[in-house]
Amino acid sequence: MNHQSEPVEWRDRDVPVSRRFDDPYFSLDNGLAETRYVFLRGNDLPARFRDGLHIAELGFGTGLNLLATMHLWRASGQTGTLHFTSFEAFPMTPDDMIRAQQAFPELSAIAAELAPYWLAQAGTIALPGLSFTLIEGDARETVKHLTRPVDAWYLDGFSPAKNPELWDPDLLAHVSAKATENGTAATYTAAGHVRRALDAAGFTTERIPGFGRKRHMTIARKTSA
Repeated sequence: MNHQSEPVEWRDRDVPVSRRFDDPYFSLDNGLAETRYVFLRGNDLPARFRDGLHIAELGFGTGLNLLATMHLWRASGQTGTLHFTSFEAFPMTPDDMIRAQQAFPELSAIAAELAPYWLAQAGTIALPGLSFTLIEGDARETVKHLTRPVDAWYLDGFSPAKNPELWDPDLLAHVSAKATENGTAATYTAAGHVRRALDAAGFTTERIPGFGRKRHMTIARKTSA
């Protein structure tokens, strides 16, 4: 990873906030619980775990979603390899990422296992049970080059109002094009324009209760042509 010096501000209880987007990297209520509710449960995991499953996300941030997914993968007793691809235009520095992950002691073992790779700025990680790739750059240009079909998408950019690039209809069309038949997507936002863009791209969306202070969120499933 060729880390840029992404500006981060630390607020209540060591919560990292992007200065670029003026938005926290995870929920002020409980970031791990939010990830489990929105992205894991929202994509019907671990029920869909299998060898070779491919998860992709828009917005790597602190790496919390990766850690939580691997924690669940191992806790479920799943064997084989999880493929995980993340797209990030503005990576955090390794030190900031490691500091942010310390907020989740339940994930400390996995965080410690991956920390040397962040410090080495490795863009790919191969561990027993995990094949991970971080793709830097504008996702509007990079997602279209993804070759492995995606079973589950984590749509985790900053707020659509502050980070509209990651919710661009053309980008969401590429997200859909890379999804497997019956592939899924989940996101914390229930913004109407995001749901309409996903529907237009070939997903069938559903607005469901959100996590914490968020009234609603969105889940989606790829529909047949």
